[in-house]
Amino acid sequence: MADQPLDVGDFIREQRRHAELSVRRLAEMSGVSNPYLSQIERGLRRPSADILANIARGLQISAESLYVRAGILDGDAARDGVAASVEDAIRQAPELHPDQRKALLGVYRSFIAVNHPPQHSDAEAPPVGG
Repeated sequence: MADQPLDVGDFIREQRRHAELSVRRLAEMSGVSNPYLSQIERGLRRPSADILANIARGLQISAESLYVRAGILDGDAARDGVAASVEDAIRQAPELHPDQRKALLGVYRSFIAVNHPPQHSDAEAPPVGG
């Protein structure tokens, strides 16, 4: 496999193109400056975890997938069942139109949410026995 820290920019560019976003539009959506985002895509800058999280939010992908590509997180540690690989496969399917990808991701996430509802913290949990 290629050296993952070197290909994070290529991966971001590929995801941006799949989403049919310009660099300028992704910069607006992620809150990362246009020049800085361009430098990341060209491999001239190594973004921090916070910047990668912002870019992931703009691309509507998991931050973990970018952390793995950037070498911040071990790929095995990033797996949450098969959810990450399923979402990545949907995002990278060239035969799907961006609107179809978005719809399919929404359906998939809704199924996951129904099957695995979020856990409540102790402060939010109903009182025991009453």
